[in-house]
Amino acid sequence: EVQLVESGGGLVQPGGSLRLSCAASGFTFSEYTMSWVRQAPGKGLEWVSVVNTDGGSTYYADSVKGRFTISRDNAKNTLYLQLNSLKTEDTAMYYCAKDWVDNNYNPRSQGTQVTVSS
Repeated sequence: EVQLVESGGGLVQPGGSLRLSCAASGFTFSEYTMSWVRQAPGKGLEWVSVVNTDGGSTYYADSVKGRFTISRDNAKNTLYLQLNSLKTEDTAMYYCAKDWVDNNYNPRSQGTQVTVSS
């Protein structure tokens, strides 16, 4: 059974930073592209970023490009998302996903809440 457990969210002031983690189990992590998506209050799901199997290729939504960094540690079966220069509009529940997913993805994990507020 695929299990994804996100952590690292919290309350941070605008301009601050957070590092999200996603612990994966139930599948061969190193063989799958991994994604981050988010859902802001009252809004639809937004794709944020994706990383290929060895971490050598990454892609970002325009809204986070230059501020967020996706990475992975295949030895630890863990996906990361470094969030820098946070803005209030980054407030959302963040989810990791197995494979390259889009805005139609239906998260089944619990996610981790990021709140950016002064």
